[in-house]
Amino acid sequence: MSAVYAAEDAGFRGPLDVTRAATAVLDADGTVVGWSRAARALLGHPPHEVVGRPLRTLVVDRSGRGPDAEDPDAAEARHELIRMRHRDGRIVRVATASLPLSHTGAGPARLLCMADADETERWEALQSMLRGLATQSPVGLAIYDTDLLVVWTNHALYREMGDAQYAGLGPDEMVTDGEILTAGYPPTLEETMRGVLDTGEPVIELHYSGRPPADPEHDHVWSCSYYRLEDTNGTTLGVCEETVDITDRYLAQQRLDLLVRAGARVGTSLDMTRTAQELWAVAVPQFADGVTVDLIDVVMRGEQPTPGTASTRRVVRVWEGPPGAAADGEARRPRPVTHAADSLEARSLADGVSVLERSTAPDGTHTRLAVPLGTEAAPLGVVTFRRDSHPDAFEAGDLLVAEELVARAAVSIDNARRFTREHAAALTLQRSLLPRHLPRLTGVDVAHRYLPADSGAGVGGDWYDVIALSGTRVGLVVGDVVGHGVRAAATMGRVRTSVRALARLDLPPDELLTRLDELITQDVHEQAAVEAETDDAALGVTCLYAVYDPVTGRCSMARAGHPLPSVVDSVTGLVTQPDLPAGPPLGLGGLPFESAEFSLPEGSVLALFTDGLVQGRGRDRDAELDALHAVLAGHRGPAGEPPPPLDDLCDRIVATLLPGPVGDDAAFLLVRTRILDSQEVAAWELADDPAVVGRARALATDQVDAWGLDGELLFTTELVVSELVTNAIRYASGPVQLRLIRDRTLICEVSDTGHTSPHLRRAGSEDEGGRGLFLIAQMTQQWGTRYTATGKTIWAEQPLPP
Repeated sequence: MSAVYAAEDAGFRGPLDVTRAATAVLDADGTVVGWSRAARALLGHPPHEVVGRPLRTLVVDRSGRGPDAEDPDAAEARHELIRMRHRDGRIVRVATASLPLSHTGAGPARLLCMADADETERWEALQSMLRGLATQSPVGLAIYDTDLLVVWTNHALYREMGDAQYAGLGPDEMVTDGEILTAGYPPTLEETMRGVLDTGEPVIELHYSGRPPADPEHDHVWSCSYYRLEDTNGTTLGVCEETVDITDRYLAQQRLDLLVRAGARVGTSLDMTRTAQELWAVAVPQFADGVTVDLIDVVMRGEQPTPGTASTRRVVRVWEGPPGAAADGEARRPRPVTHAADSLEARSLADGVSVLERSTAPDGTHTRLAVPLGTEAAPLGVVTFRRDSHPDAFEAGDLLVAEELVARAAVSIDNARRFTREHAAALTLQRSLLPRHLPRLTGVDVAHRYLPADSGAGVGGDWYDVIALSGTRVGLVVGDVVGHGVRAAATMGRVRTSVRALARLDLPPDELLTRLDELITQDVHEQAAVEAETDDAALGVTCLYAVYDPVTGRCSMARAGHPLPSVVDSVTGLVTQPDLPAGPPLGLGGLPFESAEFSLPEGSVLALFTDGLVQGRGRDRDAELDALHAVLAGHRGPAGEPPPPLDDLCDRIVATLLPGPVGDDAAFLLVRTRILDSQEVAAWELADDPAVVGRARALATDQVDAWGLDGELLFTTELVVSELVTNAIRYASGPVQLRLIRDRTLICEVSDTGHTSPHLRRAGSEDEGGRGLFLIAQMTQQWGTRYTATGKTIWAEQPLPP
């Protein structure tokens, strides 16, 4: 049944219908000649009181022309509202309809139908609503029978679906490519409506998409509601469907949801390529079929491009891909691209505005939208969206969404650019502060590695060092400044310099860490206010300092909150960690440090490392330490052959423990010990007697001559020994030891029990003494003092001839 004729069906009869209304039959003069029971019920007058009387005697007033004798020939039905008097005297509002019966002038002339005016008005309002739903409402209405076939639609649905006849069609046959969008419902409308028929539970605001016959080229979205229809006896008649086209609202919501997702998913890291991938993942396939992200080449290096320069056309394609490109390695690999001057991307970059391009092909319309990516200060690149299989071309609303997506990505990429610049500066600073070349020493072989962090945490403060000390001893250092960034690298530089300066004083490890702790604590207090406002502040320092003596094979060390070293015994091959007190991190102040001393057989390997080597996110420290020990234990050459190079061992450690990106800085130092041949060391105990000075000179010159060293070196050694032994006997007490070591230099040491260090001074022209140390300083390569548990040692080094 069509909507046009629905309102005329008998089911729409109202209070003035002759089958329901109170009726009176009037002659041509308006005299009542007939009075129904319903009329008596309405006005209270019995027929014998009304018949024969003019109807006007019951009328109080009227709002329109009434059925009187003034127009007896009126042929049409007339409606008016009359106020009539009830038999009990009250006034009754009566709606009337007058119909002509005869035009002969004799007998019944008109039929007057009457009904309560309030009831009639309510009915007319109801009818107006029903007519509106059927013919004027924008809400589409359809009625399905119990077989879920269409039996009626209103005019709105009729217009929307076109001129086709839908009687007898099922709900899923009304549109093409139909799909239920709301989660939690069956896959088809028929199944959904069958559930409404069976349970009586209505379905409210189910979202359904498809292509209606009136617009077969575009997807529409409707909000659909369903409820069961029943008669007065509760018998199921079918299902009523209400639909509202919400395509524009749905698309607006989808765009808003897209921007919300972009806010949560784009820019989760300080990596430009990853940010580009995140933008792609948000936009494809909902918004576009493919996304290309090009960045100006200098941006990749952390630099800010200059607007309007030719370099803005040289870009690096950091991401390109349709759906599924995340699994394609080629889509991830940045590659240089040069855009032609008239290209879509070049025009967008040059003008700083979005550019839309449409092209038509046999398979449909293709659109590309280039959006400039940049900040207020400078351009950064361009993002190109494309639609190939998407049913709709880009429009104004899509342009706003694309620009908002790119603006959000631009903030993250600019942050990544700034981080890249700072990271590069910090890395350059850190590498400039690390030792470029470690000294070549007789007592040890060394190898090292430093691996900067690949994450967004920034450059850390890990460092290592090898320091040549007096008496062929070697200082070994590994440390870590907690924190990241330029300030961590700068702090590392200051700490490393302080360690080298303190090591030159020949301090034992525990005392060196104590003095270093005092320096750092003072620095922390001075910088406290600044660090409170700085994100990349150094938060603390850990350090391990060891001194190895190749003459005795003894090693002493102390640590300040640093990981224990690992030692490979050259005799047993076992890998152990020495029993060394942890000590607090540097910078806490006032807490003691303790040293431990142990022997290292020749050829033992000492591994010193920072915590980044064995721990990090998702890594078990104990398991990583076991893996390190396994690599160390397996790096022994065949018996009787030289051990493999330490550099090879470094590579195996990196391959085993850090095969991928490094989440935190890692540094480690490998040291293989040597022991000097006894023929290269000569030592004598001397009495505390001035007479032994001559003997000491003779012993020294004989030993130098035995080593094949003569000439000027022989004379200088005799002078040094004479001066140092004389000073020891004059200013100290107890036995004196003289030791000569032939290494890369000739080392002369005199030890005594005194604790007063001699000082170099300039003697006056009339002074009898005070020139000895001055002569030593002038004639030797370097000299100095170190303190021991029993006193002090004065030493001097002379370069050996080539």
